[in-house]
Amino acid sequence: MNKIKVMDECLANKIAAGEVVEKCSSIVKELCENSIDAKAKRIEINLEEGGKKKIEVIDDGVGMNEEDASLAFLRHATSKIYKDDDLFFIDTLGFRGEALPSIASVSKVELKTSDGNVGTHIIIEGGKKIIEEKSDARVGTKIVVTNLFYNTPARLKYLKSDAQELANCVSLVERLALSHPDIAFTLSHENHYVVKTSGSKDLLKTIHEIYGISVSKKMLEVKNSCDDFDLYGYICKPEILKSNRNHMIVFVNDRVIKNYEINKAINDAYYTYKPDIKYPIVILKINTDPTLIDVNIHPTKQDIKMGKMDVLTELIKNTLKDTLYKNLLIPNAVERIPISNPIKQEIIENIVKEEEEEYKNSQTTFDFVETEKESPNETIVINEEMKKLKLYPVGLAHGTYIIAENETGVFLIDQHAAQERINYEKNMLALKEKKVSTIEMLFPITLELNGSDFLKLKEQENLLKEMGFQIEEFGINSFIFKAHPSWLLEGHEEESIRKICDLIIGGLSGFDRIKFNESIAITLACKMSIKANMHISKEAQEELLNELCACDNPYNCPHGRPTIIKFSIYDLERMFKRSMN
Repeated sequence: MNKIKVMDECLANKIAAGEVVEKCSSIVKELCENSIDAKAKRIEINLEEGGKKKIEVIDDGVGMNEEDASLAFLRHATSKIYKDDDLFFIDTLGFRGEALPSIASVSKVELKTSDGNVGTHIIIEGGKKIIEEKSDARVGTKIVVTNLFYNTPARLKYLKSDAQELANCVSLVERLALSHPDIAFTLSHENHYVVKTSGSKDLLKTIHEIYGISVSKKMLEVKNSCDDFDLYGYICKPEILKSNRNHMIVFVNDRVIKNYEINKAINDAYYTYKPDIKYPIVILKINTDPTLIDVNIHPTKQDIKMGKMDVLTELIKNTLKDTLYKNLLIPNAVERIPISNPIKQEIIENIVKEEEEEYKNSQTTFDFVETEKESPNETIVINEEMKKLKLYPVGLAHGTYIIAENETGVFLIDQHAAQERINYEKNMLALKEKKVSTIEMLFPITLELNGSDFLKLKEQENLLKEMGFQIEEFGINSFIFKAHPSWLLEGHEEESIRKICDLIIGGLSGFDRIKFNESIAITLACKMSIKANMHISKEAQEELLNELCACDNPYNCPHGRPTIIKFSIYDLERMFKRSMN
């Protein structure tokens, strides 16, 4: 008897469902993408028990005739591609022809559809067609999925709680709404609206409808292009960061994707504008020639391969950095935030961090941004926004916060964070200098090391000499430092030398000079800066403010903490009831 047999169609669909239908949001994704491909302008999603009991998707797309409706549930039946060459010019979200048969094989599916003529009503349960009949002729499609995984209990037990499944669905629909601001999306759960967008075609308005006014009013528009890519979207000011990467949302040709290299480029653009454990809200649309991308590498179609990725990541990083650089980023101390939807707020608080786990399993430690190389024709943009404020110091609070004012309001400046930024930029400039001024030490510093550390440091001895250190071997496993660069903090020379050597020894594997310079500049900037609870004179305050205004990024210390916040005159008048509006 033969051991090899051709699988039953229903069994094959159940196996395929393991990749296509992972959770409730997978079904919502596939059905909504079909609606988008059908040119729908309104898509309504209704859920019960987080989608485990019922998922209903209604659209006003072109619909299907009777024959197409019946064929749609056959495996690899699709209207999106017909020949091999079509794989290189995919401009639809779906094309594999696996979603509907996979969903129908592990649930009960009811379909009502019409292209404007006679409607079709089909019921399929566990992959078997139960009913096929004529129905009303409302243009569009309605699909209801119930009893998910009823015939595959092993899959059913891996579904999360109702709140977590709902959170996944909400996150998915929000992304779809942002990728298609011209489509009105409605998501309701147990007859309560959770997501509702207007389909206004305005991306910023869609951001407002999803995130609320507290976020939308602090978004900055980004727009740029090169020969191969067009970028458009919005990025947040550094004051509204999130604790995970879930809000760095990227679309390629209107397809929601997850890509580590693109997310890393976004994160790098915010370097020193934020702490490395916080992440920005970014809605970024990328348009490119379909021949440059391959979406046919996974059934979910969220992971893609892309040609010229280095060109794209460089364009993203430079565009975002330039946008941040040109805008005034001082946060207001007083926020007036309207009450948000309590139902949605409860759901958001329960959003699972499944995407975070994927990042944790990959190499996602924060990397230093490579310093831009200036080309001969490059236009240097000077940050003038801070200088226009013309701040005047009027006092010092708790020996920590400089109080300054101008005609628009009152400003508080963290003196340590401000000087840290100043020193960081000075150190970076000093480290880039080819000719370094040095200071000979009256009492040379001897550094004793163990054997392995001595060999590691000896390998980078030329690096230390390039930085301005005069260093020689001194006995067994020891070095003696006779001179140091002039930018080291006076009185902390030995501490700084030991720190620099520790960084060289610890980062020898795949040693990167740019990353090393960044780390040195940040570490020494902190050591060189005045501390909290340290009273400084009025003249010192004025000098500190002038130097801060001259910085490339005067808004954050190199660790990402804010250096300055603002109380507008209107905020002050409201707090003192001088203004009742």
